[in-house]
Amino acid sequence: MATVIRVPVLADNYVWLFAFAEGRCAAIDPAVADPVLEAAAAAQLAITHILNTHWHPDHVGGNMGLKAATGCTIIGPAREAAKIPGIDRTVDHGDTVTLGAHEGHVLFVGAHTAGHIAFHFPTANALFCGDTLFAMGCGRLFEGTADDMFRALAQLKALPAETRVYCAHEYTLSNARFAVTVEPDNAALQARFAAVQAARARDEPTVPFTLADELATNPFVRARDAAELAERRRAKDVF
Repeated sequence: MATVIRVPVLADNYVWLFAFAEGRCAAIDPAVADPVLEAAAAAQLAITHILNTHWHPDHVGGNMGLKAATGCTIIGPAREAAKIPGIDRTVDHGDTVTLGAHEGHVLFVGAHTAGHIAFHFPTANALFCGDTLFAMGCGRLFEGTADDMFRALAQLKALPAETRVYCAHEYTLSNARFAVTVEPDNAALQARFAAVQAARARDEPTVPFTLADELATNPFVRARDAAELAERRRAKDVF
């Protein structure tokens, strides 16, 4: 059974250590190197791989430091390969990444950035989605369109509801504050908002979460079409 370790870095980023075999792990979207190396050492894990979901500096900034320290293999999106420091292997939709006994499926979810990908590991019940899906939110449309995001979220919605989602930021409280303005009569959303407020008041993380949570409470996942998603994204951008 795989273990996933949360490494908080910068202001609100999460780097994930996916311990896929005894003593070995992959670092997901390492913004910086040193805290990730320290966390791996504390867990007695060797970093053998990096998985990058997209090119933004707060997701790849630690690539070269980790590679210098560990000799790890860097795997990232083919459509953004020129922007991924140290990349060794490019992948795109339908490709697989094998880590120990776990086979990860690559999903193209371009919207936040044009070449964004996600990694789904069914046997670990884990989705590493970068900045595509957040708890009660979705990524800003820096390089893609609302249609792109609607298609991306549709792919993620089709995964098993019990899938645990490991996104790259602690944005949950601000997302929840917006979400309740969109669906004020959603009882599940109101309950989750209260739980998130309490957790953050205790300085507790709110990630990972399940796809089931998002199906019940995320206004972007619940958007009926791309036009509705676009309207909600515009409103969130100025909220």
